[in-house]
Amino acid sequence: MSKFTPKYITFDCYGTLTNFEMAPSARKIFADRIKPEQMEAFVQDFRAYRLDEVLGAWKPFREVVCNSIERTCRKWKLPYREEDALQIYNAVPTWGPHADVPEGLAKVAKEIPLVILSNADNCQIHHNVDKLGAPFAHVFTAEQAQAYKPRLQAWEYMFDQLGCGPEEMMHVSSSFRYDHMSAADLGYGARVFVARGHEASLTAHSQYATHEIKDIGGLPGLFGL
Repeated sequence: MSKFTPKYITFDCYGTLTNFEMAPSARKIFADRIKPEQMEAFVQDFRAYRLDEVLGAWKPFREVVCNSIERTCRKWKLPYREEDALQIYNAVPTWGPHADVPEGLAKVAKEIPLVILSNADNCQIHHNVDKLGAPFAHVFTAEQAQAYKPRLQAWEYMFDQLGCGPEEMMHVSSSFRYDHMSAADLGYGARVFVARGHEASLTAHSQYATHEIKDIGGLPGLFGL
């Protein structure tokens, strides 16, 4: 990496650090109603509706999940059962980190303050952060910002709290749609794509990220650690 040393490294949490289990949960819950050969299409619809749900005015994450399941069921002509959606929502605090996360984060945290900006409720996020195995200087949520990523309002809230501009920071995420497109528009000094496999690689989105790593174990190497 160049000599750029950020004042903060900001992170997406779910998917990037925490093993995001929305799709596996949906596959399990709807296995009795969706044919195996149709399950991936069902899961993709659930993903698309979740994104659509966060693009407007803020609402509790519970409503994001419930509305997304309801709309997916409507498209697939299935009865909507709120208990299905709540089973997914209530499981979120139990999710732990990807195996590569604790060691990689701990190395970098010794040198640069770490910050999370997450599409989360206040009541859930700290259960996940506590499992990451590294200290975070700040954890910001969509509930605090009253906006979800990719909306720029969420990021602006974080900048105001930190008293720091995006050009002075690095952002790390496994999502272009939720994170790196916004981070690029805002002028982040560095943007690191974590190639977890749930979105296309950097070669398809080269204008949005400045670096690519396969997992968080590769992050310390960007600083020669």
